[in-house]
Amino acid sequence: MSDTKTPALQYRFDGPEDAPVLILGPSLGTTWHMWDRQVPELAKQWRVFRFDLPGHGGAPAYPMGSVGELASRLLATLDGLGVQRFGYAGCALGGAIGLELALRHPERVASLTLIAASPRFGTADEFRQRGVIVRTNGLDPIARTSPDRWFTGGFAAAQPAITDWAVQMVRTTDPGCYIAACEALATFDVRPELDSVGVPTLVLVGSDDRVTGPAAARTLVAGIPDARLAVVPGASHLVPVEQPAAVTDLLVRHFSTAWQPGYVESSTGQIAIPAAPVKPVLAASPQPQLPAPIAEIAPAVVVPPPANGRPDPYDAGIKVRREVLGDAHVDRALAQADEFSGDFQEFITRYAWGEIWDRPGLDRRARSCVTLTALVAGGHLDELAFHTRAALRNGLTPVEIKEVLLQAAVYCGVPAANSAFKVAQQVIREETTPTE
Repeated sequence: MSDTKTPALQYRFDGPEDAPVLILGPSLGTTWHMWDRQVPELAKQWRVFRFDLPGHGGAPAYPMGSVGELASRLLATLDGLGVQRFGYAGCALGGAIGLELALRHPERVASLTLIAASPRFGTADEFRQRGVIVRTNGLDPIARTSPDRWFTGGFAAAQPAITDWAVQMVRTTDPGCYIAACEALATFDVRPELDSVGVPTLVLVGSDDRVTGPAAARTLVAGIPDARLAVVPGASHLVPVEQPAAVTDLLVRHFSTAWQPGYVESSTGQIAIPAAPVKPVLAASPQPQLPAPIAEIAPAVVVPPPANGRPDPYDAGIKVRREVLGDAHVDRALAQADEFSGDFQEFITRYAWGEIWDRPGLDRRARSCVTLTALVAGGHLDELAFHTRAALRNGLTPVEIKEVLLQAAVYCGVPAANSAFKVAQQVIREETTPTE
């Protein structure tokens, strides 16, 4: 067992000390115990390494807000133990960590299994909304609904002890670390990079998984050059818990037959790996000759770089705008833009979001406080609604938003604050009420 010093993750080993290392990565809200039923068989051939995510299973609560950070912390832990090369199997968020390792540190990964995983998990809005609910209500609402997301109905009804275990596992997770992990999933998207995964990969999914189901699994298989698909019938999201024997058998077969050996390059002393196999590409069938176009398509307008040499802030602005207001809001605003309003949408993205919201002098919580106060003062209730949502996403609690509006009542006037309270109250109810 590990000590609990940062930056090492909480971990444990099982199996022979001289065997190849096989890492098992957990899902969001779970602990290493989700792999208990696989370990006895796997430990016959491998040195099995299990770890807990920060704040899970009693692990130290050091929030990590990106999959890259989680992968780096895992590698730092392995470096401290002298583990250089390993096989890796991960479930959901654990699978995202495996993809990150295979893409950024391919020399370390000998073989990969992705369980209930996806190159992009839902939408950023969904995970940030979950963070708002946890920040407001704690983890109990998420814990109570976890069995519905993780297991099939028949399994949950027949296994009440496991269902209770699942609820308690989530309930005892550190809320800050859970919210940070939601943010990590919100920003994770490796769809354009799947063809760079160069290790043998098994993609495993439950047939009844409603979180990251067979469609997401097929996306992985289609994109990764050396990937195979296994669909486990009668299983939902936590396949290793619901169908332990089937998952164990698939893992044993995959890691026994698809373990890519590393070799030392004589001139550098570094470990190298063979190139990824290339998937055959079917030749396209001949296309009929198309008629000449009626009119030429106008070339895309190229925005010249600013004269002062600074990068155009539009790209940073659209990123910040999406993170603060949500993809759905921004997509709706951009879709409604036409020849008349399009320039204004570009203007606020570039200057309000790229120039001001992206400045380092204030964090986003502080900027939300300032923005709410200014909107109350100006009586801009429509914008107050979506900036109240933004404030929740930026980490303000309903109590803190109330204090901002009370402060505004003193300096902006009671009538303005009265209207603002009505708007904010409705938004907070919508955003923080857990969905059962």
